[in-house]
Amino acid sequence: MSNNTVKTVKFGGSSLASAEQFRKVRDIIFADKDRRYVVPSAPGKRFKEDTKVTDMLYACYEAASKGEDIKEIFGKIRERYDSIIAELGLDLSLENEYNKIEGALIHRTGRDYAASRGEYLNGKILAAYLGFDFIDASEVIFFRQNGTFDDEKTNDVLSAVLKRHEYAVIPGFYGVMPNDTIKTFSRGGSDITGSIVARASQSCIYENWTDVSGFLMADPRIVDNPNPIELVTYRELRELSYMGATVLHEDAIFPVRVAGIPINIKNTNIPNDKGTMIVSHCPPDGNGYITGIAGKKGFSVITIEKDMMNSEKGFGRRVLQVLESCDLSFEHLPSGIDTMSVVVNTAELESMRDLVISNICTAVDPDSISVEDNLALIAVVGRNMAKAKGTAARVCHAVARADINIRMIDQGSDEINIVLGVNEEDYEEAIRAIYARFVQQ
Repeated sequence: MSNNTVKTVKFGGSSLASAEQFRKVRDIIFADKDRRYVVPSAPGKRFKEDTKVTDMLYACYEAASKGEDIKEIFGKIRERYDSIIAELGLDLSLENEYNKIEGALIHRTGRDYAASRGEYLNGKILAAYLGFDFIDASEVIFFRQNGTFDDEKTNDVLSAVLKRHEYAVIPGFYGVMPNDTIKTFSRGGSDITGSIVARASQSCIYENWTDVSGFLMADPRIVDNPNPIELVTYRELRELSYMGATVLHEDAIFPVRVAGIPINIKNTNIPNDKGTMIVSHCPPDGNGYITGIAGKKGFSVITIEKDMMNSEKGFGRRVLQVLESCDLSFEHLPSGIDTMSVVVNTAELESMRDLVISNICTAVDPDSISVEDNLALIAVVGRNMAKAKGTAARVCHAVARADINIRMIDQGSDEINIVLGVNEEDYEEAIRAIYARFVQQ
């Protein structure tokens, strides 16, 4: 059950890229005394040609692993942080931290350690600037021996620690392994840390501050000025994130979803914008509702044909066992009575294409088998779509009117998505056609 007052706030790299951005962040935090726990990312780009600090740290690690001198590039990292400290007028020196980190890099301490220092140093600066306590994530975020996140241990320890700190900064992106080495989440993992802190503090809301005013209904690089999404459920967000919408790290949904804590995606540069609110459930609505459209390119379809396939017990299982033995996962399984299609990632299939085909032939003795590449998947995500009459027809009609061939269609039983497969060359036009049909009609 969430606390009625505490708020956890996470700020992305663009929100903390410079002293000017730090000032915006301070104003946002101090505007609401309930914003008590702050999760920072490492400094991002200040301008288009700039380099993110995390990328500079990765470059340091790569150079050190080759025995090359890292003084010049690490000096640029020092300058980046020292310029922020100087412009903020802080009485703070990170010299001891710099020396420790540089020495660790020279002695080839792990790649994860190198990458995590961006958040660590930024957290030190932000805590000093705000006058908040600093809690090192390596003391409260835990991973298991196999590298997976230990959610229950983390929640127990972090909850107890946060109770001792009324206001605190906890750097994002990393935690610790059982052998005390640093382990990071995947890129964008500060989103996950923010969600973990929100759960442990029983926050009433998790505010994720970035450089956009929430989610948009479609990719603005494809659709001109798409409408914002004001309200979306966790499940819808998961579908959109997986299919390419990248405002929020997809794994960041789970810790707050368990606790029923809403997420608000907000814009650091336009703090009064409503942003996107992500919730467990939306009010009941009998009508079908389109939340957003997202997609990906780079898929292949393995099509297997065999007469009387539907009466052959274990047929599908044997096909999927072949994929499993080749360490391949599948995206969708659009099938008919005598056909079974398996959609896979082309890049993963490429190196073992012949082996997969050969093993499937051995496993199920098909009448024919073929592989088609250059498939793009488009997910139309919403609510109650299976119960809303004509939703799938409207999607297909919009694509047909644009003179685009649909290579596959799949509607999930959970009623929140319709997935189309089209040729990659038709991908952008198909998204524009669907958006126009549902939003610009």
